[in-house]
This record gives sequence, C-alpha cells and structure tokens, in this order.
Amino acid sequence: MQEIKTTLVKAIIRKLYFLGVLLILFVSGCDKTRVFEDNKTIEDNVWKTEEPVVFNVDVSDTITPCNFYMNIRHAEGYPFSNLNIFLKTKFPNGKFARDTIELMLQSPEGKWQGSGLGDIWDNQIMFKRGLRFPLRGKYEFTIEQGMASTKSLPMIMEVGMRIEKQEGS
Repeated sequence: MQEIKTTLVKAIIRKLYFLGVLLILFVSGCDKTRVFEDNKTIEDNVWKTEEPVVFNVDVSDTITPCNFYMNIRHAEGYPFSNLNIFLKTKFPNGKFARDTIELMLQSPEGKWQGSGLGDIWDNQIMFKRGLRFPLRGKYEFTIEQGMASTKSLPMIMEVGMRIEKQEGS
C-alpha cells in the first residue's frame, strides 16, 4: 500500500513539474514584442550618482520601430514626485548620445503612478516612441540618477529598461 502511495505521489509531482514547465514556456512566449528587458537591483535601495546602471543590447533589426521604457521600482517613502535620469547611449560605431529624461512617479494630485503592492510601486514609463536603431550591433545604455538635490537617492529598489517592437509594425 505504501509503495502505491509513493508511486502515485511521484506521478503527481512529475505532472506538476511538466505543467510548470509548460506554463513558463507559455508565459515567456506570449511577449512577442519584447526586444530587450532587464532590471538591476539597487544596492541598499539607495541609488548613488557614481553607481550607474548599464545594459548591453545586441541589435540586428534596424527596420522595425521600437518603443523604449524605463522600469522603476521604488518604495512609498521615495521623497520626490519625479525622477530625473541621464541616459548615455553608446552606438556600435563607438559614438555616443546623451539624453536627460524626467520620469513622473506621482500624479499632480500626489498619487503614486504605476502598480503598487503594499508600499512598493512599479512603473514602466515610455520615454521614446517609434525609434529605429540606426545600426546593427551592440548598444550600451548607461543610466544615471540625475536628481540635482542629492547624490544618494533613497527608496529606489530597481532600475530597468525595456525595448519592444512598436505594435502595428
């Protein structure tokens, strides 16, 4: 009797494992527009100006327009309604471009934007729409916090970047 129960439990575990693998494949396969997405954890939830976040992206498609998003995870105690960042792009040919971007994390009424769970807020904010990569190859995106009033920005937990194919392209 014990042997039958053991065999049954093993069969159920195998089926659950198989279903889990299928679910992971299904979920990851549903995001057909994603070209790149990665998030980096900010040490001690304090983003220092001298600790930029760097992403390397290999690009082969120079025809399809893409939308660019900044992913920000912060705690409710974040002391500002916005987040200024500097984005430095290194192109495959070695040239650079630099952008200053203001991300609004709070509405004018003082409500946090994005999705929240407890005191943690996730934002995915588009900062470029319909941009085509001019060259094939490796791009390096360096993101620095650019808040003029502080060199150490508290309550920033993760910084990320997402690039996706523009729908209808």
